[in-house]
Amino acid sequence: MSLKQQIEGDIKKAMLAKQKDELTALRSIKSLILLAETEKGSQDVLSEDQEMKLLMKAAKQRKDSAGLYQEKGREDLASKELLELEVINRYLPKQLSEDELKEALKAIITEIGASGPQDMGKVMGAATKKLAGKADGKTISSLVKTILQN
Repeated sequence: MSLKQQIEGDIKKAMLAKQKDELTALRSIKSLILLAETEKGSQDVLSEDQEMKLLMKAAKQRKDSAGLYQEKGREDLASKELLELEVINRYLPKQLSEDELKEALKAIITEIGASGPQDMGKVMGAATKKLAGKADGKTISSLVKTILQN
């Protein structure tokens, strides 16, 4: 079952359960998918990888927005963003813990044969492909930098 079909089914469930906030979040995800499908030069159906990238981008936007709202003291808006983030996270693969991420990165570094900070680009290229959807890019970057400097 594609992500779009899963979202549509969940929209129906949310409508029946009269869950307004969840319905809003689900509709925003569906609109992202529809926009990506109708974009110039794109195929009719998104690949699983493209769907994950869309969800990761949406999750990052919600997280950043919530942080900004909290800084400005707008807890009402921040809670709305965090609720939408929670809904989006249901469709993303389980995120790796910091320890799991470190182990995966160390394996990638040995596989590539990276020896120092000058190999950061090589490691990041492989890591972002291998760990797509399982970890945030900023977190990967900071951990790779730390590991390569030691």
